[in-house]
Amino acid sequence: MTVTACCGLAALIVLTVLVVQVGAVVVARHRVQAAADLAALAAAGELRSGADAGCAAAESLGRRMNVRVERCAVSGWDVLISAEQKVPVGPFGERSIRAVARAGPVKEEVVIGVR
Repeated sequence: MTVTACCGLAALIVLTVLVVQVGAVVVARHRVQAAADLAALAAAGELRSGADAGCAAAESLGRRMNVRVERCAVSGWDVLISAEQKVPVGPFGERSIRAVARAGPVKEEVVIGVR
């Protein structure tokens, strides 16, 4: 009986640690996506001063949010940002979380209505 209880308790502890670590990775994923979104908007807002100024604004915002901006691509008024953050996951090592975001004008589509 005591051995079974100890094994059950150990399994419960391992499951709890696993759930907490998965939760931490999910939260980190949301934070990195939010940072990429904001960095893309910041870059798009600075494009009037040039592509270099836009990418500098994205990198500055990424640093403030503890996220590394891997890529900043500017094409016309469109900005594509790729961001990354390394997240420690306890006994499972470290995981790299990546997110991509785009900011720019909305593409207009012709919609033909049926009446």
